[in-house]
Amino acid sequence: MTGPRDLNAQIESLVNRLRRRQVVGSWCVSIETAMLLRQVVSATRWNQVETLIKVVKEDVGRRLVMAQPRELAVGNIVCRVLRLIREKIRTFSFYGGSGTGTNTQSSMINLLGDGSPMGAKRASPLIISELQEMINELENTYVNIIDQAMEHIHSNEIIMTVGKSRTVEMFLKTAAKKRKFSVLVAETFPTYLGHEMALSLSEAGIDTTVISDSAIFAVMSRVNKVIMGTHAVLANGGLISVSGAQMVATAAKHHSKPVVVCTGLYKLSPLYPYDEDSFNDLVAPDPVFSFNEGDLIDKVTLLNPYYDYVSPELVSLFITNTGGHPPSYLYRLINENYDPDDTDI
Repeated sequence: MTGPRDLNAQIESLVNRLRRRQVVGSWCVSIETAMLLRQVVSATRWNQVETLIKVVKEDVGRRLVMAQPRELAVGNIVCRVLRLIREKIRTFSFYGGSGTGTNTQSSMINLLGDGSPMGAKRASPLIISELQEMINELENTYVNIIDQAMEHIHSNEIIMTVGKSRTVEMFLKTAAKKRKFSVLVAETFPTYLGHEMALSLSEAGIDTTVISDSAIFAVMSRVNKVIMGTHAVLANGGLISVSGAQMVATAAKHHSKPVVVCTGLYKLSPLYPYDEDSFNDLVAPDPVFSFNEGDLIDKVTLLNPYYDYVSPELVSLFITNTGGHPPSYLYRLINENYDPDDTDI
């Protein structure tokens, strides 16, 4: 079993790697966070569930979230683990720790009140088992999403995407094994992630064309649907996606084209966009406006946001690892995966 010193070293290591952006990508961050929290639950000695929740939420979860506040997947996983602990304790208490449905009141007192070591000892393996199932779910996220590709992509369609998304890339490549279609990729200046996406798709034998961002509205009338990825999905159904996604979604809305978002449930956040800019990240403006421009540098203020906020009314469908859902259904997914007491870490 992991000792306290080893556990603290693992926590500090992940905090530092998040802070230095050595762990990037929502999926990688989610896996690392879930595996660390499994170790935390396994190593923590607790008699009352409040002790375990405090360790996961305040001692570990808060440190991870503060290390990289813009990576919402960290907070999502912490909240899901807290919900899992609460639900497993409620179930354990209801069945009296034995599955017989008796001694309910006594078990509830032992686990939530007086603090029975035997009760905690019996409940802890059940929580760890549920955490392992959650990790397995995360590892199979892409498989469950790409299995739905044939339902949403048909022959001779023209599909537009923006930037580079691993989920969308695998989704399109899976459909291309049995369907013939064309893909238009917006280049997403100044990162030019669209070029990387187009190269990967073309190497897989997909008819791919890179278009400039300024041509998005002009070619949208020829497109059948828009398929894009996202960095995070907020509680109201809005997206935090790559810069340029809002322009693509707005153009699709104008031309009445469906916007389909491929994302795992680990990106679904219980947070609301009361301040949209608080979820954004500003990067160096040098790719947009070089320092070689001379005197003009002192006369302008240039912001280079990395993300766009896409309103929920611009999204038609979410394709997740549990199936396809309209934006109006997200409230139920949030209720199923998060506890209201844990949304503020």
